[in-house]
Amino acid sequence: MADPLADARIQLALASRMLAHEGVLDAFGHVSLRHPKDPGRYLLSRARAPQLVEPGDIVEYDLDSDSVKKVDVQQFSERVIHGEIFKARPDVMAICHHHAPAIMPFAIAGVSIVPVFHLAAALGETVPFWDSRDDFGDTNLLVRTKEEGASHARGLGANAAVLLRRHGATVVGRDLHEVVSRSIYLCQNADYQMRAQLLGSVDPLTAGETKLAGAINSQPNVVSRTWEYWTVRLDEAGRTPPGVTGAKKPAAAKGSKRSSPAKSSPAKPKGRKK
Repeated sequence: MADPLADARIQLALASRMLAHEGVLDAFGHVSLRHPKDPGRYLLSRARAPQLVEPGDIVEYDLDSDSVKKVDVQQFSERVIHGEIFKARPDVMAICHHHAPAIMPFAIAGVSIVPVFHLAAALGETVPFWDSRDDFGDTNLLVRTKEEGASHARGLGANAAVLLRRHGATVVGRDLHEVVSRSIYLCQNADYQMRAQLLGSVDPLTAGETKLAGAINSQPNVVSRTWEYWTVRLDEAGRTPPGVTGAKKPAAAKGSKRSSPAKSSPAKPKGRKK
């Protein structure tokens, strides 16, 4: 019988590495998952570069962000970001906090990110800002206390993402597939919005377009397709966690035929003619 907790650890390690491979996370940032059996707990890696996270690095926390068991490892100082959102949002099952280069100009300039293409519609019409200065004055910009974490969760509100002024972004989802998809497409949207602005104008999606496209993009078959795609990219780059064979492929719908994506063999270099 499959162990849901063991599988959750594997999927969380995959998500961490996947987000690093796609340029959302670098040496910093983190992704969490609500405990599959106990909604009053969540899973988060020990403090480690996301690209290196393995299933054995995953620590179990309560919603006060205290480890359930005593651990002798370095822990993320910003884990309260996750605990306080999980407290405030029972609908949230996964969270990613990052400082991706694509979104940082918006976080620094205080310019809103708006959906400009259909795959970003799952973010909703609004990506609000949260500014730590409003409640706490000058800080080191890390969200480390429960009070700071709770303020940040209020800044997120009922939205899918929030920008932290001069700091980064936090994205939430109903599962790991959705939070990975939203995180990557938030960055792509920011890049496209910036490029469109350089051309002279930005024509964002209307409220109706955002609602209709967002409903499609949030469907399980869509986020499962993106999860499969990004996992194969991770596999082909040789960055899947040790001992993990890769993400589970979503089952094909009845009456349809689908083959597993083939891995291409690297081309052998041709000798130079003299």
